[in-house]
Amino acid sequence: MKDKQSKGAIRAGDSKQPLATGDLPPEVRPGQSVELLQALHILTRERKLNQDSRRKLKQVYHLFQFIEPLLLALGEPAGGITLADHGAGKSYLGFILYDLFFKARTSGRIYGIESRTELVQNSRELAARLGFGRMSFLNLSVAESTHAAQLPAQMDMVTALHACDTATDDAIAFGLAKQAKYMVLAPCCQAEIARLLGQNRALSLSRTPLAELWRHPLHTREMGSQITNVLRCLYLEARGYQVTVTELVGWEHSLKNELIIARHTGQPKQSAADHLRAILQEFGLPNLIGVRFQLN
Repeated sequence: MKDKQSKGAIRAGDSKQPLATGDLPPEVRPGQSVELLQALHILTRERKLNQDSRRKLKQVYHLFQFIEPLLLALGEPAGGITLADHGAGKSYLGFILYDLFFKARTSGRIYGIESRTELVQNSRELAARLGFGRMSFLNLSVAESTHAAQLPAQMDMVTALHACDTATDDAIAFGLAKQAKYMVLAPCCQAEIARLLGQNRALSLSRTPLAELWRHPLHTREMGSQITNVLRCLYLEARGYQVTVTELVGWEHSLKNELIIARHTGQPKQSAADHLRAILQEFGLPNLIGVRFQLN
């Protein structure tokens, strides 16, 4: 009998029916889908939070605090807000945004873009089960999605949470092509520039004490990551975005912690383009112009 009640409770958490919130932990916001929180392993089958899931829920709300004001600032565009979530994985971020923001609105759509077929299929099934009808999941790479017919010509917001290595650069290229008003990026595992540093040894700096910054492989990796994100921020500014860099979560939770928030202003900064070129030249990376960075 207890099991039947539990299953019924899960079904009651579906977005098609009102939630019974009396037996939920106080941390869970009113109106959230219980079934979604269980599918994301935030709530247990008994609708409880353990220590790990309580931390995960806190992180979810922390990230939403950054994104919600941007969504609100978009207002109510014709046809609703469009959001592309790149490298979506299990579409953790997309589902949370839909549940906390899009679900209460009559328009707007989230596009989850993921190259792994099984994850796309799982997300489609979960969205159908939850009644999240304005979520689309596309089995594409980030680069392929720029020209995909299934996506609109313009996009209001682009997100990429822990997109590995150059996938963040692809997400930026997508956002530029789609004239995105906002980009919210959490880069991860930036390896490209670290590899190039190892090969080129930053020619102009190789005979100076600054070469010590990447003499050891671990330092090369960390330097490559830092330089990569600095270059990305300069590139966004050079292409007409105002950029803010902050912490995604506390350092005790993740070392991949940088969150880049870019707002389109339509005012490219020439100084940012000049600094970008100078840094690439200084570190022996000028070949990235025209490959990673499209500058006039």
